[in-house]
Amino acid sequence: MPPVRASAKQIGASTKRLRPMMDLVRGKGVDDALNTLLLLPSPWARSIAKVVQAAASNAENNMLMDRRNLRIVHITADVAVSIKRMDPRARGRIGHITKRSSHITVIVDAAEGA
Repeated sequence: MPPVRASAKQIGASTKRLRPMMDLVRGKGVDDALNTLLLLPSPWARSIAKVVQAAASNAENNMLMDRRNLRIVHITADVAVSIKRMDPRARGRIGHITKRSSHITVIVDAAEGA
């Protein structure tokens, strides 16, 4: 069966913040990954967990795969559009603020042994 994908767009965190959490769950089973993500203190771990949950649900409902055999084969955080703001500085100047965001993509597939 083909792998199943889920994505979340315009997550308000930079890719630099999301990558360490994604490295923890890359290659794990879906249930193990969700348990790991829900124990992390970062609020962005909840956003990643939602996308992993969506990918697992897509695989179950659309492709009739067994959830216990699903593994995360690919998980990425790609750069999205940045919000640009200005901050007043000394002597009439301005400072530029860039609020970065990202797109999260999760691809799950059945384990090879199953």
